[in-house]
Amino acid sequence: MTGFVQVERLTKRFETVVAVDSISLSIARGETVALLGPSGSGKTTVLRLLAGFETPDAGRIMVEGEDVTPVPPARRRFGMVFQHYALFPHLDVADNVGFGLGGIERDSRDRKVADSLALVDLAGFERRKVQELSGGQQQRVALARALAPEPRVLLLDEPLSNLDPTLRERTRRELRQLITRLGITTLFVTHEQEEAFELGDRIAVLHRGALEQIGTAEELYERPASLFVAEFVGRANVLRNAAARAFGAREGTVAVIRPERLQFGDAGVPGTVRERRYTGAAAFFLVEGEQGDRVEVLAPPDAAQVGDRVFLEATRVISFPDRPAGR
Repeated sequence: MTGFVQVERLTKRFETVVAVDSISLSIARGETVALLGPSGSGKTTVLRLLAGFETPDAGRIMVEGEDVTPVPPARRRFGMVFQHYALFPHLDVADNVGFGLGGIERDSRDRKVADSLALVDLAGFERRKVQELSGGQQQRVALARALAPEPRVLLLDEPLSNLDPTLRERTRRELRQLITRLGITTLFVTHEQEEAFELGDRIAVLHRGALEQIGTAEELYERPASLFVAEFVGRANVLRNAAARAFGAREGTVAVIRPERLQFGDAGVPGTVRERRYTGAAAFFLVEGEQGDRVEVLAPPDAAQVGDRVFLEATRVISFPDRPAGR
């Protein structure tokens, strides 16, 4: 089924570096998709290609059935929030929000500015200077500016990365509520798994310019399509050779076991508890096997103590072909 936004075999090279490698992606109307990946994975380049700030070497971008690949950024009707917000320090809040509204009549412009600020809970801030605002308020001004022209797609580049952890968590919830209320099709870039899980209806995992997998948070965590996704999304014990076979993996495969999928029992794979890290309702135990391999176990805090001789059983093992590093 064709999506509201359809990315088809999008490719971008910078000299000899392939930043985006033939990515295809379909986004439904009103859906929020997170682009998740490490630095250098190509996620910001994908966003800039969609915004029109970069020109693809191959592929095309369709919106509502229209090929917008040759369309200039200002005519795509996309709103974008940059990582560093890109606010103008010499303009007040109202003029920052109204900057992208062009030559519309003044009363109409003022109404749009007021409506956009009300959406982000900044009504009455029109005449404030941006330097007087907190980081969270500046982020909301940038969001109001992106929303003021009533875009059909919202693009967010690491929108919460400049906020302290406490403010980031609160702003993340507010942003999710706003996007849901507006029903706007949204694509955002992040390297934070928790942020992707909370904000994204689906998550696209990028690695070395390629799309490794797209799916819900649960699909990525429980059914990763590759070893990279298994290791990058959530905690994972990665075992090879004899250590993998001890938990039932076949010869020539690598075993991935989530910490919560390991449990202490009366029989199973023997080991010794080397570390215990208390986290409140649970604890992480580092268990060393007889061959020196180590695994992390998530269990009740009183399940074991450092130095205990234990036996481990795996309730679920995910296997992948064992390939040389870099392939």
